[in-house]
Amino acid sequence: MKLFKTLCIASALMVSASGGAMAQAISLNGGEDVDMVLLPKFLGILVFDQANEGAQEAHAELNNPGELLFVGPTPENSVAGQIEIMTTSATQGQGAVMLSNNAGDQIVPSAKAAQAAGTKIVTWDSPIPSGEGEDVFVAQVDFGSIGEVMADMALSILGGEGQMAILSATPDAANQNAWIASLKEVLAADAKYSGIELVDTVYGDDQSEVSYNRALALVDKYPDLGLIMSPTTVGIQASSKAMQDEGLCDQVKVSGLGLPSEMLSYTLNGCAPEFALWDFRDLGYLTYYTAYGMATGQLSGEIGETFTAGRMGDYTIEEDPGRPGSKRILMGPFTVYTSENVEAAAN
Repeated sequence: MKLFKTLCIASALMVSASGGAMAQAISLNGGEDVDMVLLPKFLGILVFDQANEGAQEAHAELNNPGELLFVGPTPENSVAGQIEIMTTSATQGQGAVMLSNNAGDQIVPSAKAAQAAGTKIVTWDSPIPSGEGEDVFVAQVDFGSIGEVMADMALSILGGEGQMAILSATPDAANQNAWIASLKEVLAADAKYSGIELVDTVYGDDQSEVSYNRALALVDKYPDLGLIMSPTTVGIQASSKAMQDEGLCDQVKVSGLGLPSEMLSYTLNGCAPEFALWDFRDLGYLTYYTAYGMATGQLSGEIGETFTAGRMGDYTIEEDPGRPGSKRILMGPFTVYTSENVEAAAN
């Protein structure tokens, strides 16, 4: 196990014009030797590959001579596989595990054991629901805002009224569950959404074939269905293909969260007229900077701490409004894609 040198860096204070004080952003020193693991929900998903590209960029930029591993389970073994990799990382003396959690709170015991062994646990994309076993969560966007964006896309696509169903990833995906809860709250809170009827929520396990078949099953079950909302890049692409293959794009539209490169043809042909997403390369990059700072002791991880994440600028650790007692770093923003801007983003 490597011994990691702890650097004690005090935040300098600069006095504002009003006489108050504001913490200056910490600039991380590169060259520290720390091994780290990027652990996605599972391997084989393009957005996770993109997050790895961003993490690898930051790894090189910070001149870390340690090893950056990109390891994950199979889709079929995601929960048990993530727990096993987390446990192994602790015994290997990894300085940090960067986790996109797909195991709900089942991963808490192994995450806590890793923390006790000196490993920092930085979640990204999908946090640990309870916040236990987690040092900080790097949130791609504010989870509450995703519900509003999905509700507004549904309102636009359905013309104000119609039936909508949700095709999610897995029942234990904390991010998916939070976004769906947010969507339901937004739909119930504003009268402008009163004409939208949410009829069902199903799970495609973030596997293309399963999601494809679940989308078709929704159409069979609900003859008046007008929209499938899928807040997962696998689900939205599979649902769009299912509607296209069955000649149903005029009857049932698809929306949610997707990659422009994967959704280009479906947006241009009208199957998925609107969808949204953020930049996963940036998410991996910011996550790496956060985990590197904490694993090397340059960041304490306390609320109010501000640091510079390379090309992305300054970020501040804050309380997570959706998980009291937990901490997050908010990245943002996301983009809504239509036929007007999807081609440029897909290239």
